[in-house]
Amino acid sequence: MSIWEVSVEPDEKSSMKREYRHRREPASPSGAQRFLREIIEVLIIIVAAVIITTLLRTFVIDQYEIPTGSMEPTIAVGDRLFAEKVSYHFAEPSQGDIVTFHDPMLTKRAEGRVLIKRCIATEGQVVDLVDGKVVVDGVVLDEPYTHGKESVPLNPMPGVEIEYPYTIPKDTVWMMGDNRTDSSDSRYFGPIPEDELIGKALFRIWPFDRFGAIDS
Repeated sequence: MSIWEVSVEPDEKSSMKREYRHRREPASPSGAQRFLREIIEVLIIIVAAVIITTLLRTFVIDQYEIPTGSMEPTIAVGDRLFAEKVSYHFAEPSQGDIVTFHDPMLTKRAEGRVLIKRCIATEGQVVDLVDGKVVVDGVVLDEPYTHGKESVPLNPMPGVEIEYPYTIPKDTVWMMGDNRTDSSDSRYFGPIPEDELIGKALFRIWPFDRFGAIDS
């Protein structure tokens, strides 16, 4: 049997090598393609960050800036704080908790205003205001956070009836501001339904000189 030899000229060898390299090495993206890819990556990161932030603020934790002095001196005008939104899905507030909730003085929750007050009593407890003191279930509360300001009854808003001693209805809580002489609270708008509660105030992030957990 004969063996056939095939010779390849130098120019043909070079051509074959160039063709082989062309098949093995993909074309590198152009500058415009690289720029477009980078823009898409940045947009994906931004969208993901917005979604995560929205979910956190809706279901886990949110930031608030305090516009009024109803919780002074515990929380001052201009303070910024975080409140977590998880606890009250599983349990009602405890006496002394500082709580954010939808403003009951607005006709629609969508109007968006949020109040912050201290939980004084929960369902079934009896609240009374005697000689400037808050009495719950016959016991005068020790409230150093009021700095001696008297807790007196207020004229309730239209449509609300409050007569002391007052028994907190089922699934509601009684809220009062620490600044008892300058706070529209449950003395004015009545008890707050638990499904109107938003979260529990945890810590202050501004001003820096008062950064830290909010004292209950």
